[in-house]
Amino acid sequence: MERAIFHGAVVAVIMAALIGAPMFAGQAFAGNKHVAEALDHAKEAASHGKQGHADALVKHAEGALKHAEAGAKEVNSPHLKEGITHLKEAIEHGKAGHADIATKHADEAVMHMSEVK
Repeated sequence: MERAIFHGAVVAVIMAALIGAPMFAGQAFAGNKHVAEALDHAKEAASHGKQGHADALVKHAEGALKHAEAGAKEVNSPHLKEGITHLKEAIEHGKAGHADIATKHADEAVMHMSEVK
């Protein structure tokens, strides 16, 4: 009985590590505060876009772009450059009221900036 409980606890710890690790994988670049801030704003932009709030998406995408461009001065990363491209597209489409297209670009920015090392 005790062995089964121990085995269950070990399995739970392993599962938590496997599930939790990808959530923090994007934080591997911890040395650059601007990239971390850009990623946070981009996630907010995407979240607001999914709710159809193009104006809030634009606000957060602009914040993300500001930090991403500052981070690009310190970090040479093709993922960061691609993230910047998608943020600019998100802003352009968001200003036009196209929340759905802007959201796709914000999601792409999040995906790329999560890969910055």
